Amino acid sequence: MLILICTKSAFAQTSIDTSMAVNIGGIKQWINISAKDTSKPLLLFLGGGPGESYIDNKDYFTKKLQEQFTLVIWDQRESGKTLQLNSSPVPLTVDRFQQDTHELITYLLQRFHRPKLYLVGFSWGTVLGLKIAQQYPNHLYAYIAVSQMVDQEKSEQMLLQRLKEQAATAKNQTALQELSLVKVPFENTDELYYQRKWLFHFTNNPVPDSVLKQYFSTYPNSLFVLANEASKINFTKEVPALQCPIYFFAGRNDYQTNHELTYSYYQQLKAKNKHFYWFEKSAHTVPFTEPDLFQQIIIDTVFKETYK
Repeated sequence: MLILICTKSAFAQTSIDTSMAVNIGGIKQWINISAKDTSKPLLLFLGGGPGESYIDNKDYFTKKLQEQFTLVIWDQRESGKTLQLNSSPVPLTVDRFQQDTHELITYLLQRFHRPKLYLVGFSWGTVLGLKIAQQYPNHLYAYIAVSQMVDQEKSEQMLLQRLKEQAATAKNQTALQELSLVKVPFENTDELYYQRKWLFHFTNNPVPDSVLKQYFSTYPNSLFVLANEASKINFTKEVPALQCPIYFFAGRNDYQTNHELTYSYYQQLKAKNKHFYWFEKSAHTVPFTEPDLFQQIIIDTVFKETYK
């Protein structure tokens, strides 16, 4: 694995698209930086999972963002090329990932000599994003919460009940049998597999069962434990107010991070500058089902309202 060591002059170039390892949280962590013009404001994308890598397919949902921002996408510990470089020497906890996120933000602000950046969190990334927005609002022009996790245990309970009702209506005995094995919080990856399998089935977005089963059969237990820890967080209690602008992006058909919980949280959140956008054609994966609209709102609305 080639580790690129970039000097300050490398960051001064007008255009950039490079990947490198940086020392974050005591290990080497892999980031990609891409921009048409590096004088543009920084935007850090926190991907979902945990354990997913978004660098290889970044152009699909960030091509326009790269023209207006200096975009940074990060393989978090135990994912992508960061995992190839080194495994985590310490247990995986939400606090550890939050510290990693803050260290990376500090590194980027210092390296590019910027006072603030834009932070986008997607799915699992919204756990880190919202915590950073609460604790370090002065580092952010705005936080963009895409498919925000609010009270994930409650969301999974709501989803399980919905799936059982749909299975009963459809008289799908296989679904009813497999869903009867699911408990929330999940006790193992088999339960998570059944929950996601029938979610995709009843939202007409079926993933080949062999692919889904392979994914969950090899999903590391350390990441499963981390996801369960994140699911226990109730942000309606933990983050009742924010001091930085926040923009919620929610799929109208998102039952994974339940859109009703997200909108209810938005309504009660105390913030001087908060906004909510529905993505009518999307379920959970807003950046990938409506990538043009996802980017357009960030460029035409979020940036213009907050870059001061």
